[in-house]
Amino acid sequence: MNDIILRRLGALLSVKSVVTLVLTGIFAYTSATGQISQDFMTVYTVIIAFYFGTQSQKAWDVVDKRDGDKA
Repeated sequence: MNDIILRRLGALLSVKSVVTLVLTGIFAYTSATGQISQDFMTVYTVIIAFYFGTQSQKAWDVVDKRDGDKA
C-alpha cells in the first residue's frame, strides 16, 4: 500500500504534472479576476490536451498489454 502511494506521489511530482498544475492555478486566477487573454487560453488548452492525451494513451497501453497476455 505504501509503495503505491509513493509511486503516485513520484508521478505527481513529474515535470509534466507540475507544469500542468501551475498552469491550472494561473488559469483559475486569471479567470476569476477577468484578466485572461486569448493567447493564454490557447496555450493552456494545448497543454491540457497533451497532458490528458498522454495519460489516456498510457492507460490504453496497459490495457493492450494485459489483453495481449491473455491471447
